[in-house]
Amino acid sequence: MKLDYSPVERSPRSARRAFLVAAVCVIGLATLVSRETNAKRQSLQPDSLLGDIAVAEAVAYENALQGAVADTLMVPPASDWTRIEIEAGQTLSSLFDAQGLGPEQWMPILELGKEARQLKRIKAGETLELRKSGDQLQELRYALDELRTLQVQRVEGGFEVTTLTAAVDRYPRTVSGNIDSSLFVSGQRAGLPVRVVMELAELFRYDIDFALDLRVGDRFTVVLEELYKDGKKLRDGDLLAAEFVNQGKVHRAVRYRDAQGRSAFYTPDGESLRKAFFRTPLDVVRISSHFNLRRRHPILNTIRAHKGTDYAAASGTPIKATGDGRVDFMGTKGGYGRVVILKHGSKYETLYAHMSRYRAGLKTGATVKQGQVIGYVGSSGLATAPHLHYEFRVNGIHKNPVSIVMPRANPIARAQLAAFRQQIAPYVAQIEGAGAPRVAKAPAGVVPAISVVETARSAP
Repeated sequence: MKLDYSPVERSPRSARRAFLVAAVCVIGLATLVSRETNAKRQSLQPDSLLGDIAVAEAVAYENALQGAVADTLMVPPASDWTRIEIEAGQTLSSLFDAQGLGPEQWMPILELGKEARQLKRIKAGETLELRKSGDQLQELRYALDELRTLQVQRVEGGFEVTTLTAAVDRYPRTVSGNIDSSLFVSGQRAGLPVRVVMELAELFRYDIDFALDLRVGDRFTVVLEELYKDGKKLRDGDLLAAEFVNQGKVHRAVRYRDAQGRSAFYTPDGESLRKAFFRTPLDVVRISSHFNLRRRHPILNTIRAHKGTDYAAASGTPIKATGDGRVDFMGTKGGYGRVVILKHGSKYETLYAHMSRYRAGLKTGATVKQGQVIGYVGSSGLATAPHLHYEFRVNGIHKNPVSIVMPRANPIARAQLAAFRQQIAPYVAQIEGAGAPRVAKAPAGVVPAISVVETARSAP
């Protein structure tokens, strides 16, 4: 166990010892100066002006030293707080035992709610501060995370537990970069955290294929939130806005938090950034056969319309629903082999064929979410090799899933448009360069407010 006592926490005994040592040193110095002064007085001629000046200076210096010895030295009061750095294998019980505190001092605390019970899971490297009087715990502090602190105080014979949350200052930071290789490498070179690079790719995945569509010279700009506490940066926060220019086409996204605290990304015009359908049902895409109404069938060797798109992939590759929907059909269907058909409202329908198997637990009538796995690539039915045959239908009519303009999800409600525009205006200005893109620094010496978020009290 490491006990870290600050200088002001010196015991009264050590403080007295330091005072005596200092006093002895000062008295010794004064005695030495006094002897030298007397010697000078004897050696100097009475009629020497220079001698008189030297004697006067020596006397004044001696008097100052004597006054300093006579002054009472101020000793800072000793602190009764003990700061403990937790080591591997230590528990709350062993820590209290080492401080001379019995089980009756910590067991009642663990009964004061969920936050207090986190003391049972203290880890090596964390710190715990406590103040005691004899064998009685008076107060305890334990940091639950970077923002919340658990505080225990003795009150009326019992204990009271309070969770304190430090206020966090948030400052926007603008980062820009150019694509000269992959998005991942270019993003990291610009100083973006990996998490933000991945979020940037997810934001624009409906419009940009980051494996095939990127070009050298494409560029991106993001507005990123930075979190500060006590004037020091804690970490990067949420992505607030982003712009990606791909082959000359500008794509923008801004985060909007509604009155209930829910957040989602939209275009600056209030359109949902999320589209109702993914462009492709596979993460890794290679088109082996395009939508073609005059295609010759590779097995039947006859002209037969190919009303979908084939994606070559290894057997067992996960197939994902391209949109929210309901399983309308699941089973074997002629040349399709194992197939799943999803209904998306009354207008849209998607079909996934030649599966090797279905996702476990999937059944007709089940609801699925966009991006949820529904099955796995195979070669069932009329197929020459493992691949996925994907169809997209609008009002029963087959459409080319590669070129069709995908419908977007619901836009910002008309009643929220004014609040939306007001909230996103600073971020759009930063992206457009109207503001000065720079790293915003928290004001030095800012001390955030503390707010009590939870209090629990033990029985007296």
